[in-house]
Amino acid sequence: MRMSQLSAESGISIATIKYYLREGLLHQGEQVAATRAEYDESHLRRLRLIRALLEVGRLPITSIKKVIEAVDDENMPVHDMLGTAHYALSPAVEAGDGEEWTAAREQVDHLLAELGWQVSRNAPPREELAQTLVKIRQLGLNADLTPYARAAHQLVTEIELDTVPLDGPRDAAVEALVLGTVLYGKAFDALRRLAQESESARRLKVSPPAQEGA
Repeated sequence: MRMSQLSAESGISIATIKYYLREGLLHQGEQVAATRAEYDESHLRRLRLIRALLEVGRLPITSIKKVIEAVDDENMPVHDMLGTAHYALSPAVEAGDGEEWTAAREQVDHLLAELGWQVSRNAPPREELAQTLVKIRQLGLNADLTPYARAAHQLVTEIELDTVPLDGPRDAAVEALVLGTVLYGKAFDALRRLAQESESARRLKVSPPAQEGA
């Protein structure tokens, strides 16, 4: 397909596609004439991935380049490639020190060991979880996260990873991972808040709202 068709099918402007080509985010098409190149399904997949990283993952171009480099590195195992995308999605955490942070990090280590999870020592969510635990303890809340961890593991193993085509094109796998991580995460948070409202109404014996038109 020509660039105009690639633009039409991807929903991305020609000017933006040319920018991605210049930045090395999108691989070059097959040159069929001095001023014309042909593009294929692989270019559409890559544009979908870039769009997912940019619009859903909210990643800056520098981070997107790192993910793209991992996708293009055929020698990088799929697990490490997906980890590159996962780590890029993690929010920046200003690491703390002192007894509170040490205790929180130790709790994270203990929790992961207890669950038998295989997680890299430099995984950004470790520090993110430690930061959250520091806040939880400071506010005097229940710091036992085991039930949350088990619920998360069930969701990942029974639903989320099944949406990632681990044996398919590498960029399609990363796209599915990014979309699932961000969108299912938002959906789960919204559902949890809806469940909280419903359970509060049940425990406090609140009458159900009248049906519209009743």
